[in-house]
Amino acid sequence: MESHLSIDEASRRTGLTAYTLRYYERIGLLAPVGRAAGGQRRYAASDMAWIGFLLRLRTTRMPIGKMQAFARLRSEGDATVPARRQMLEEHLTDVLAEIEAMRQSAEALKEKIEYYRVFAQSLAPA
Repeated sequence: MESHLSIDEASRRTGLTAYTLRYYERIGLLAPVGRAAGGQRRYAASDMAWIGFLLRLRTTRMPIGKMQAFARLRSEGDATVPARRQMLEEHLTDVLAEIEAMRQSAEALKEKIEYYRVFAQSLAPA
């Protein structure tokens, strides 16, 4: 039998606040989550896997509007697989470009640090 998590347990496992989990549901990033007899949210393994993917999208700085569009496509079923793939391919292109820009910036920082290291040594009394 599949175990279901309370909102507090889901919050602890994902690092998202309970407020954020409810917000994600309200704006359509999460499909309506199952409820216990008392009305408390109960997150299934499939909910947790989807939240994990949303967190990956968030880490890659996908705007929330695009995340919502992706979630809408997902909710429409298998007929949207090509559109979802295209959306992820386009996002990956953006992510890889940002990684390259960050790599170049990190190299510039390393060069400047080395410059200051050498410069500071030249200022030291002999």
